[in-house]
Amino acid sequence: MTALVHAAVTADGVALMDARRGRGRWTFLDPVSAELWSKVAAGQPTQQAIDDLVHTWSLRGSDPDQVRGDLTRVAAELRQADLLGAAHRPAPRSAPPVVHFAGPSSRSTFGVQVAAQAGLATALVLLRCLPIRATVAAAQAATRLPGRPGNIAETEQLHAAVRRARRAWPGRAACLEESAALFLAAAFCGRRVRWVLGAGFVPRTAHAWVEAEGAVIGQDEADRLWPYAAALQVEHPN
Repeated sequence: MTALVHAAVTADGVALMDARRGRGRWTFLDPVSAELWSKVAAGQPTQQAIDDLVHTWSLRGSDPDQVRGDLTRVAAELRQADLLGAAHRPAPRSAPPVVHFAGPSSRSTFGVQVAAQAGLATALVLLRCLPIRATVAAAQAATRLPGRPGNIAETEQLHAAVRRARRAWPGRAACLEESAALFLAAAFCGRRVRWVLGAGFVPRTAHAWVEAEGAVIGQDEADRLWPYAAALQVEHPN
């Protein structure tokens, strides 16, 4: 079953992605609000979590009435959005991934270009017509296709082919569309890569990308706000 709420957990706070709504609705929590969410998500009653945090922050010199009011408001907002509960969290990483920036477009074989066209068409139809959970489900289904791990060179070639195919399509095709297209194109070619949706906190922003051999593939020169924290990862289980 596809998880519907995903969490990117960092020292700067928590970013929650709600896959039930549109292209994925992100909610960013500062460290104090994130601590409240973490306690409730772990099973602690909301009021007890608020009381514990009020006590903790009052010992640090904060106004307990203000802390209680702020946390009560945050809890109410999260409850209204149906986010005050457990969410899927990817396993933490020991170090940020290596980032490969897109280079000059190289030629690709006919098969690679066909896979890129098919991956892009599938990703655009899904993301433009259905909530993002449908795209996630399709990507998870694609992990069951036969194949082997894709290496960096192969995935960069596929990325260049997706970018060439993108020029023929009208409308928006940003990191979410491009990364989903690349992941699906790799699956159609029998190559296994990782599709990641995540968030950054300085500034607060969401991002999507593909990884091969532990490296981030095909980022633009403007995409230097790493590290992003992963909230959702789709990859072959083996």
